[in-house]
Amino acid sequence: MVSVMSPLVWVLTIVGLLAIVAFDLIVIARRKRAVTIKDATRWVLFYVGLAGLFAVGLFLFSPSQTGGEFVAGYITEYSLSVDNLFVFVIIMARFGVPALAQDKVLYIGIVVSMLLRAVFILAGAAAISAASWVFYIFGAFLVYTAVRLAIEGENDDEDFQENAVLRGMRRLLPLAHDYDGAKLTTRVDGKRLLTPLVIVIAAIGMANVIFALDSIPAIFGLTQDAYVVLTANAFALMGLRQLYFLIGGLLERIVYLNVGLSVILAFIGVKLIVEALHGSHIDDIGAIHLPHIGIITSLSFIAGTLFVTTVASLIKSSYDRRQVPVKLKIDE
Repeated sequence: MVSVMSPLVWVLTIVGLLAIVAFDLIVIARRKRAVTIKDATRWVLFYVGLAGLFAVGLFLFSPSQTGGEFVAGYITEYSLSVDNLFVFVIIMARFGVPALAQDKVLYIGIVVSMLLRAVFILAGAAAISAASWVFYIFGAFLVYTAVRLAIEGENDDEDFQENAVLRGMRRLLPLAHDYDGAKLTTRVDGKRLLTPLVIVIAAIGMANVIFALDSIPAIFGLTQDAYVVLTANAFALMGLRQLYFLIGGLLERIVYLNVGLSVILAFIGVKLIVEALHGSHIDDIGAIHLPHIGIITSLSFIAGTLFVTTVASLIKSSYDRRQVPVKLKIDE
């Protein structure tokens, strides 16, 4: 399905997004210290506020369905992106990235992944427009991913391993052994070399693209409007960097995150398969009627699942912390 937005709206939106990205770059260039919790809180609120204003604009000036689809897509993409943060934390720790350089690394890595995701989104929209049976593939893939995610359990250090691309970059690029603050290049014995930040940026970008293999089919399960898919991904990714600094230390407390995300992916996967069956003029399977799952139902289910997941995780973490002193006393 093609977007209902006019070419002018597309151009203005892309220019606006590029302006935000450029503004962000200026802020990073002027920052002379590591990002604090206070900084991160302000920027997360700023980006969520931008997404909220954009949603309001869609509700007011576009077909009523578009605004709801954007909100559902944005929440889905943002919640799925939180899982990226576990990998980001592992990458930063494994490469020993200086605190001052982490903001710059995340910024470049996420901008690169935004460009690559745009290609995937346009390709996915074209595939759906060409053949409705693509829904079956997306739906089955999401259900498979949901099962795999539920079985794998919590995130750990094995979630990130250097792949052949990163190992190849190490061999081919003129890399220095040590960091030079937040610089991408440095001079060693009169030679201009790249710092290890280049490898870290590549790792962040590839991690984001790999996660897109799950998140992009998921949002196509909520809307087939390429404009909504693209903007929801862009706003989710732009707010992801600062979310890393805000909740990086709290991620370990969201112990049921994988369970919640697997439920959401399974729901959207089933929704896609049901829509594909409707498209094939199959409204019933035996005595079972296949319902139409609207955007309000989808949004309510996603928000409810995230709420239950968060509350259950915090209760479990709180209980585990209270149990620690008891275990120590028994050991003594």
